[in-house]
Amino acid sequence: MKEIKWVFNIIAVFLILFCTKNSLASPQLPDYIIYKADTIPIYNLLLEQYLQKIDKNSQGSLFGLEFRSGASLNCWRGYQAIYTIENDSLFLKEIIGCGELQSGNSIDQEASQQRLIDIFGEQVIKGKVFLDWYSGEFSLSKENLLRWDGVFHKTFEKETLVQVEGGKVKSITAITNYEDAPDRIDRRYDDKIADILFKELEKIKWKSIDKFDCSEKFLITIGTDGRISRVTMADYQTREDVKDYWDMNEYNYCIRTIRKGLKGLKFDILKINGKPIEETILVEIWLEDDGKLENWTN
Repeated sequence: MKEIKWVFNIIAVFLILFCTKNSLASPQLPDYIIYKADTIPIYNLLLEQYLQKIDKNSQGSLFGLEFRSGASLNCWRGYQAIYTIENDSLFLKEIIGCGELQSGNSIDQEASQQRLIDIFGEQVIKGKVFLDWYSGEFSLSKENLLRWDGVFHKTFEKETLVQVEGGKVKSITAITNYEDAPDRIDRRYDDKIADILFKELEKIKWKSIDKFDCSEKFLITIGTDGRISRVTMADYQTREDVKDYWDMNEYNYCIRTIRKGLKGLKFDILKINGKPIEETILVEIWLEDDGKLENWTN
């Protein structure tokens, strides 16, 4: 569950801050896994977790790879890994250069093997490494992209969930990451949610702008049950920040009014790895003198 919360925090951050000029905002190439003769993109960096543990401070070349420093914008880690599932065990089969699989040329097997040996030494057996150090779960995409953080992680409506313990595959299960219900609001497309929220906020009878002006950027969280669970101001995340810039009566009025205005909404359930998650949406509103709202989100 901690891993899922961490992944979704990343999703929420990039939904809000996608326009950053940081080079990491470039879409990243995935790793791959060979499963039932198919080569499938995988959006979990298993090898990267290992590399960070053994060399946390590296900023340059690492084991013959240009790791981060000098790497391409769409492959900041400087490599792509290829895994395979064989006889209920998870193996690392290749470490290739960025884009090597997509180039149309054959993989440089000699360079790939040398990278494996440089990192894992005698653990390389018959050209591959048993991932006895990995325990966790990852998903294999099947159909209908639900969410993409704009950089790396992708969630699909239908996936195959692989659960691993000490390199041994414990289960492979078909999962669904979207729970559809006729009495709930469709949220398959995340670019529509902010507009849905704004249309509800338009229905509110706001107090005079002379008394309380709620023109601000708000973070509105849809909880695991599909209902609005939290409303905060995007630029004021702590109580101390709020007190420094807002009259508390005005702040409480704005938060309370928005929560009340949205409490009747029920969205479909969104999941990651088959488990319900929260999703935070940025909505920016501007309150006119006549009490009408303008949507400044887009």
